Amino acid sequence: MGSNLSVTETQYIKNEVRRIIADRLDIEEARVTPNAHFVDDLGADSLGLVELVLAFEEAFDIDISDDEAERIRKVKDVFRYVDKAVAERSS
Repeated sequence: MGSNLSVTETQYIKNEVRRIIADRLDIEEARVTPNAHFVDDLGADSLGLVELVLAFEEAFDIDISDDEAERIRKVKDVFRYVDKAVAERSS
């Protein structure tokens, strides 16, 4: 992922992101794959997306700007963003 996080830290982020998405959208975690699109594949609406962003910010102690939030379309986008934000915070 191009960060200075350990494999364990990166895996923790992925697992936690999946758990948060499944919990907030009330879906099975197995549906939360890297290429899953929040609206088309996981059934998120605009309110659901806002709630997810807030949950990610709280869980990982990061800030996601409105511009960045609009760029998050797929689960892998969250993985990348959170991984980068946590790595930057840790350095």
